[in-house]
Amino acid sequence: MALYTLVKEQKIPGSLQEAWNFISSPENLKKITPNYMGFDIVTKNLPEKIYPGIIIVYDVKPFRGIKIRWITEITHVKEGEYFVDEQRSGPYKFWHHQHHIKPIEGGVFMTDIVHYQPPFGFIGNLANAVVIRRQLKEIFDFRTKKIEELFGKF
Repeated sequence: MALYTLVKEQKIPGSLQEAWNFISSPENLKKITPNYMGFDIVTKNLPEKIYPGIIIVYDVKPFRGIKIRWITEITHVKEGEYFVDEQRSGPYKFWHHQHHIKPIEGGVFMTDIVHYQPPFGFIGNLANAVVIRRQLKEIFDFRTKKIEELFGKF
């Protein structure tokens, strides 16, 4: 079974605290997810900020119209630097997503590192080559544009 990696980097104007406040708020994930994903947060009464151990439940349509319940746990948080979300149940066999930010001159440098493994063995690997990798890139490109709309271009 193959393990795939997606890395996305972005420079954001503004302060480290502004960037951290935005990315560490569970409610903001919907704002930076394409509408066609049918992304809805199921968990009620979410806190303003994530913390280690929080479980967040979403409904999502990663395969164009097929609704799937996605359960993630925030496993690591270092305030103002990074956090990690891991899938506990959902569309992937394995999902580990690191969100890093660090100050740079004039703003913040943000890096997303996603390690993932599609389900269904060989068929999942084929689906990754044909659809999944492209769709993930599309989703993260959308996020880049939305963050530029919210924070401005660097």
